Amino acid sequence: MIMQHPPALMQFAKWPQKGQVKTRLAAELGERKALEAHLVLTDTVLKNLMDSGYPLTFWWDRELTETPIEAEGILLRLRKGGIPQRVQQGAGLGERMANALDEAIAHAGAGMIVGSDCPAVTPDYVRRAAQTLETADVVIGPSNDGGFVLIGAKRSVPGMLEGPAWGSEQALAQTQAALHEKGLQVECLEPLWDVDEPEDWARFQRLR
Repeated sequence: MIMQHPPALMQFAKWPQKGQVKTRLAAELGERKALEAHLVLTDTVLKNLMDSGYPLTFWWDRELTETPIEAEGILLRLRKGGIPQRVQQGAGLGERMANALDEAIAHAGAGMIVGSDCPAVTPDYVRRAAQTLETADVVIGPSNDGGFVLIGAKRSVPGMLEGPAWGSEQALAQTQAALHEKGLQVECLEPLWDVDEPEDWARFQRLR
């Protein structure tokens, strides 16, 4: 089935709060530096996704009544770019992604989610993911650590993202197995890297 509209692109992000983001980096860098890393990564991914040309929505993991000063730069970029902001809905990451994809499919025919720790996701990678959805129900961009940097869908079924151990080395394999079990056709792009560990952050800094 050929899609009639461009997929809705969604960036998932944790609200920037010291001690609550990039905890594996914080163990070596400290909470303040880990927060700064989170902000740089979130902004880098945001710029890449904006450059892809697809309609973009930014999804925070929660809603706070007060805006921390650390978030002002990202919020300004979102406002200047006219990027709508939403709050993820669901008890866990799988449910939150599934709910967002369901909404995107209902309104645009397809949706794609990218995490804010995935600076290797380029505009071209996003475009190839969208092209893959022309022939597949689900597209996944694997990460080298056993997870994934992107997931997109033009068809969903209840519970399709329930069960995987998110953040583990088995997340990708478990997600693929769950999707196949639900009868969905899944295709994968080439693996990329994301930033979870201090060595990942060092790699990102070398490549900037």
